[in-house]
Amino acid sequence: MPLEPSPAAPGRVLAVCRVHQLQPDGDRGDVTGIDKRPLPDAVDVGPMGLRGDVQADREDHGGPDKAVYVYTQDEADHWAEVLQRDVVPGLFGENLRTAGVDVDGAEVGERWRVGDRLELEVTMARTPCQTFARHLGEQRWVRRFTERGRPGVYLRVVAPGSVRAGDPVAVLSRPGHGVAASAFFAQQSAEQARVLRRAHDDGALALADDLLVYVDRALSRA
Repeated sequence: MPLEPSPAAPGRVLAVCRVHQLQPDGDRGDVTGIDKRPLPDAVDVGPMGLRGDVQADREDHGGPDKAVYVYTQDEADHWAEVLQRDVVPGLFGENLRTAGVDVDGAEVGERWRVGDRLELEVTMARTPCQTFARHLGEQRWVRRFTERGRPGVYLRVVAPGSVRAGDPVAVLSRPGHGVAASAFFAQQSAEQARVLRRAHDDGALALADDLLVYVDRALSRA
């Protein structure tokens, strides 16, 4: 049974970001929607994410299980210091930049309320790719970002609504299995995988297809 979180001050949305323009990606004529910029006004959010947010590659970087990508200001500050450059909202391709929310400690299946009506569910951690590396132009970026182990999370939309900078973010419920999305991203242990697979098979969670691939791979190594 999902656990009700302990009362706590809600976090907040610092910035809401959407694709500014598509960019060429690689040498095969592909394009990417990773160039996201903050919006001044509220934007509607539905099953595929923010209205007007183009997901150029929905197989790898979008779709309903990756409708919204959230990244924290604390991690942006970390990388700003390491890289000696501004990590402005949207630079990492995030839709929401937040503060006061334990994004990387969020359990798979944890549910959030954002603003008045928008309800989101944590599905999996972000997996960095070469598109991300090319966008930043940093050496060994995928490995460095992976080793940090705090990549932010993707969420699916449970109840549509709208979001704007300044909206509160509150945790509505946690599944209680104890497996954080980012912890599984970093470790991919058989123990974590068994917990997630059992919850999925029992109907307590609906794991994203992409996450199930990693879960079953971890189990096959056990």
